[in-house]
Amino acid sequence: MDALSRAGPRRARGRLGAASPGARAAAAPWARFSAWLECVCVVTFDLELGQALELVYPSDFRLTDKEVGPGPPGSTRGPESSWSSPSFLCFRKAASATCRSLTPTQCGGQRSPWHAEDRHYNSGAPMSLQREPAHYFGYVYFRQVKDSSVKRGYFQKSLVLVSRLPFVRLFQALLSLIAPEYFDKLAPCLEAVCNEIDQWPAPMPGQTLNLPVMGVVLQVHVPSRVDKPEYSPPKQCSHENLLPAPVVLTSVHELDLFRCFQPVLTHVQTLWELMLLGEPLVVLAPSPAMSSEIVLALISCLQPLKFCCDYRPYFTIHDSEFKEFTTRTQAPPNVVLGVTNPFFIKTLQHWPHILRVGEPKMSGDLPKQVKLKKPSRLKTLDTKPGLYTAYSAHLHRDKALLKRLLKGLQKKRPWDTQTALLRRHLLELTQSFIIPLVRPGREGEGAEGHGPRLTPLPHQEHYMASLMPLQKSITPWKTPPQIRPFRQDDFLRSLEHAGPQLTCILKGDWLGLYRRFFKSPHFDGWYRQRHKEMAQKLEALHLEAICEAQNIETWMKDKSEVEVVDLVLKLREKLVQAQGHQLPVKEATLQRAQLYIETVIGSLPKDLQAVLCPS
Repeated sequence: MDALSRAGPRRARGRLGAASPGARAAAAPWARFSAWLECVCVVTFDLELGQALELVYPSDFRLTDKEVGPGPPGSTRGPESSWSSPSFLCFRKAASATCRSLTPTQCGGQRSPWHAEDRHYNSGAPMSLQREPAHYFGYVYFRQVKDSSVKRGYFQKSLVLVSRLPFVRLFQALLSLIAPEYFDKLAPCLEAVCNEIDQWPAPMPGQTLNLPVMGVVLQVHVPSRVDKPEYSPPKQCSHENLLPAPVVLTSVHELDLFRCFQPVLTHVQTLWELMLLGEPLVVLAPSPAMSSEIVLALISCLQPLKFCCDYRPYFTIHDSEFKEFTTRTQAPPNVVLGVTNPFFIKTLQHWPHILRVGEPKMSGDLPKQVKLKKPSRLKTLDTKPGLYTAYSAHLHRDKALLKRLLKGLQKKRPWDTQTALLRRHLLELTQSFIIPLVRPGREGEGAEGHGPRLTPLPHQEHYMASLMPLQKSITPWKTPPQIRPFRQDDFLRSLEHAGPQLTCILKGDWLGLYRRFFKSPHFDGWYRQRHKEMAQKLEALHLEAICEAQNIETWMKDKSEVEVVDLVLKLREKLVQAQGHQLPVKEATLQRAQLYIETVIGSLPKDLQAVLCPS
């Protein structure tokens, strides 16, 4: 089973159950389908003629000219973006791969009405699982079988699910159900499946959903940002009489970390640091399946932090960035590349970190751990497995954890238990790193001791919380106070009494790690998101302060018409933000704000009322 690269909706030459554009616009079908998938594609491959997009469903999904253009596979740069990227990548090495490709702007294809609800979903979803309008994820099931009727003797075709949701486990399970039936029954089966998906409820964070498809009910829990880090498998819904019994997926997105990291257990912490710092890394694996899973596992190491760099679980020499990534005239970009072609060893020698893993061992023996080697030893195409880097880890290795995991292998401990141990370790490591950026020593108390500060979120960061203004400084009729700037030196000084040593037993150069983190794309992405949430919290509190003011009529008596109209406009702006799920306010506050707007407008002259409330 495979999982793909970049895709987008387009109109296929062959129509499958198509409706007219007018009818679809009127009835807005496929809204529920689009909450989960952008489209389902079939790509066929001929060794002489090349790859071709055989089918897209729903059939009136379209790509813009930029997205359908003749650019090289895997392209991500404006006009060169090419639908041929998934077509090509589906077939490299035939096995299984998960590929992701980014575009710098919103994809121009036809959008479904469901995408107006992206903000609602994103407001409750963990940052690492949010929908991103410029990103497509693809999940591919590739089939290659001998066929004497085909030139060169092989039938080669892929079924591709294209989505904006990074639910790897869910869509892999879906493909395992759909693909065998599709290759047996072809188009009618695909149409029936898409109609079933169109009946699914929308993915809502925090909910456990039953998703029927092809006689099976998949039961999944959609993660929420308020879920506990280690979520237990969802319980079957007792209020529904489900026949057959649901197949419970323990996670929609989590990979088997232990299986992915088994060859590199001794270097997991070093790899975690490289991911935290957004360092360029090449993963050379024997198959697309392995390269994809290791890259995705590396990305997931940072949870609950969002990975803010680019990553390509399966990258080939045919990708349009090949020249950019292999040039020696500039530093490598902040990208994690998964590759299978040994040619990349020579081509990417200038990259600072290269991880080569060998074929997985099927015996019961302990896996041979790859060694840490200097990049200077990376010279030949037959280079042995190892982590080639000059990077020196800032933190000491957790030898107790490594010993426990290797002992678990000897005793044949269940792999899900091994994965739970490894995931807990990485989660605690990331949380220990982030917590100092999280709460003050005494929750709710400001640095100057002048009363409670406004904590933006339940899990808000320590130092960031100290940058929030005092609660008493927010008054109804004045602009909200500004958030104080982030000062790295102030933060580093705070680590002496509120550092990661309070929650993590690992020793090492934490200060040096933070200094490098401040220069990484992940700090920039994290800080921008936190600052945005803090600003939204301030706006919400300001709106609440206005709504709790007792005598708005008294306030208006000595105010000019300009000031009154300005209040109306500001309240309306806040209402629009709140209704778009950008401000965390209660429904009662919104209703009171609307009442205030009506009261204020009613006090104005008729001509102004007509301007503010045109009929």
